[in-house]
Amino acid sequence: MFLAAWQRALYAAVVVLLGAASAVQAAGKPDVLALMPYPQTLERAEGSLHINAPLQFAPADRVTSRARAALQRLNAGLQQRSDVAQNAAPMTIKVQPLGADNHARLTAPKVELVSDDEAYQLTISEAGITLAARTDLGVLRALATLAQLAGVSGPVQLPYVAIDDTPRFAWRGLLLDSVRHFLAVETIKRQIDGMAAAKLNVLHWHLTDDQGWRFESRAYPKLTELASNGKFYTRAQIKEVIAYAEARGIYVLPEVDMPGHASAIAVAYPELMSAPGPYQPEDRWGVHKPLLNPANEGVYTFAKAILQEVTELFPFGYVHIGGDEVDPEHWQNNAQIQAFMAEQSLADEHALHAYFNGRLASILTQLDRAMIGWDEVLHNDLPKGTVVQSWQGPDALGRAINAGFPALLSTGFYLDQPQSSAYHYRVQLEPQPLDIDTEAHPGELWRSWHFTMPRKRGSAVAGTVSVIGSGDSLRGFVDFNGKSRTSVRDLQWQDGRLSFALDSWMGPLQANLTINGDALTGSVLAANAPYTLTGELIASSEREASELPTAIAKDIITPENRDLLLGGEAALWAEMVDEHNIDVRLWPRAFVVAERLWSSQDLRDADFMYQRLDKVSPWSAEVVGLKHEAQWRDGLAALLPDDQHPLALGVTRALEPAQYYHRHHEKSAHGTYSRRDSLNNPVDVLPAESRATQKFAGDVERWLSDRDNTAALVAAQAQLNGWQQDAQALVNKLQKNDPANLLAVTQSLQQVSEWGQKILAAEAQGKPLSDTEYQRARADLQRAMQIQDEMIVAPARVVNRLLAVIKAGNGKV
Repeated sequence: MFLAAWQRALYAAVVVLLGAASAVQAAGKPDVLALMPYPQTLERAEGSLHINAPLQFAPADRVTSRARAALQRLNAGLQQRSDVAQNAAPMTIKVQPLGADNHARLTAPKVELVSDDEAYQLTISEAGITLAARTDLGVLRALATLAQLAGVSGPVQLPYVAIDDTPRFAWRGLLLDSVRHFLAVETIKRQIDGMAAAKLNVLHWHLTDDQGWRFESRAYPKLTELASNGKFYTRAQIKEVIAYAEARGIYVLPEVDMPGHASAIAVAYPELMSAPGPYQPEDRWGVHKPLLNPANEGVYTFAKAILQEVTELFPFGYVHIGGDEVDPEHWQNNAQIQAFMAEQSLADEHALHAYFNGRLASILTQLDRAMIGWDEVLHNDLPKGTVVQSWQGPDALGRAINAGFPALLSTGFYLDQPQSSAYHYRVQLEPQPLDIDTEAHPGELWRSWHFTMPRKRGSAVAGTVSVIGSGDSLRGFVDFNGKSRTSVRDLQWQDGRLSFALDSWMGPLQANLTINGDALTGSVLAANAPYTLTGELIASSEREASELPTAIAKDIITPENRDLLLGGEAALWAEMVDEHNIDVRLWPRAFVVAERLWSSQDLRDADFMYQRLDKVSPWSAEVVGLKHEAQWRDGLAALLPDDQHPLALGVTRALEPAQYYHRHHEKSAHGTYSRRDSLNNPVDVLPAESRATQKFAGDVERWLSDRDNTAALVAAQAQLNGWQQDAQALVNKLQKNDPANLLAVTQSLQQVSEWGQKILAAEAQGKPLSDTEYQRARADLQRAMQIQDEMIVAPARVVNRLLAVIKAGNGKV
């Protein structure tokens, strides 16, 4: 279905008007600076400084060799640009200490994390460039800002700015998992380059797990002989990575998992385990049972030797011991371990785990290192100073901090879960108090339903949803089982319908539910794929002796403990990540997490973030050398004939991988859920979010809120028309040859685009869909919103909302 003649004419007129408006804006207002993370303060003046020669520090002896090497890397990139003459007399960056003796030399800080070490001031004016910092780390961060200001191509024009910048959090990490799929050293170096560009400063290197042991051990050589599949890092390679990171102001944190996630240890040294062997190499994903035996002194001999090797290689002051997902079955079934627990007065397996962690912490203290572990290490007997890293969320993080332990947050920053950048950007690192009144006052109507949402892997998501009041006082909240209360937004409760949205550990949730008597049914969009919800009324203002559910108390961090929140880490677990798609999973979203950890807490405007991200993404590909764009294009090219590739690029701009862990659940239900699963499919190279769909959704929302906004209407129609044409042309080819199994999802996009055009055209012309057409459209769109080959037709959810809003306005829903 193509644009009608009147729509094409209107579209052409609007394009002319929009072009003229853009020209006026460009003349009267400076462009948004493509900076991520955004500085704490930035003042901009009219004008720019033209860079036509290499840059040099003055005085040169004030900075370290590390800072000079960073400037050489910046110059190497600038000298690829027009107007920057390699042999010209250098231009000067005046360097001075920040708030110190003007003659002081900037030195490298100690191996620790202090926000002030990375502080810098950067001024660009007609007088030139001035850089002030306390250490050479501040110089490195300032140069990263300069590189972004320089842009991508053409003459280098640095805008006149005055920047005063320092990170919000001292710890801003990225976890790379080299176990599930091995990553080459060059691949890791490329991610370190990306980290430096994003001002991330800790590479958390996950080196051991059930599926393999990835670093060379001289003390226990069978770990790599029997449990690595021949893929591991030599001591020389580890030193090479550490040196590469150190040159860019990045520390490397090793993670060696104990006592669980230990199947690789079990294969090599079964005598250290809590259940008898032999053990076979593990290639399945998930939580496995092998555990080291805390009652065996040989285990501590092993741990001391391994940690000694780790600390010899890694100079950073912390070592991560994992400590998560301990299934106690083997401990419970081992008579020696049970007797040991009785001797040590250990009440349960949690206490035994704490005993084991205490022994590890003692070993690390002797090695002059602090210990880090995941949430499960938290216990009253955990040695003080241990850092707790939270994958379970702000509730767990708040508990750890209020118990006196430093902590890091990773929940909401899992980049192996495809999610929208906006979701990561909304993350609040610490527990937040509720922003609504959760009490029902006399005379207020309220109801509470218990609900369940089955998943294809793991237990169902369950809890209660409660709604109170009406009109302007309408408010609601959800109590997920085992989690503290969360208020909802966009709440509507009327005419047998209940809809709301909230953010969760699964991503953003959007519920559209039907109330039928005491029953609650409907669909909940978890990230970008639907779950089916069923529920029943458990309490209401109309039932005698009814009460609202009791909430789990939030661990709000007390002011005196706030300094214990060290920061956070993005995480890229590698069940579905390998050499061929690591960049497309990490970038550009890692810039979003980096901004949340560096920039002001008050910087929350998602539109402003996306304006900059859309510029930083191609910049990081061309200037930094990240391969997220290339892995998408090249990945499709490897799967498709040449005549299908351009069309597939257009079609896949409207597709997304099933987000959250939907893909893991699909593989678990339909495949092996192991390293045997192929990662050579279109879904594996899809970007995490469809920016084209997001822009289309914005046009639709603008038109829905203002029906006179013809520019938004035409832009939405044009996007649908483009998708429809690409999909139709690709379908014609795929019907003859479908090597990548794209036919079904492409046909679905074609149908969604046709319905979208028809709905918009009908409404714009004042000729609503008939009831029959509405029912057909609704059924087709609901089907299109389902997971198809682990992918989602992203525009389907937008067109489905468009249909619902329009029909509701006509009194049909």
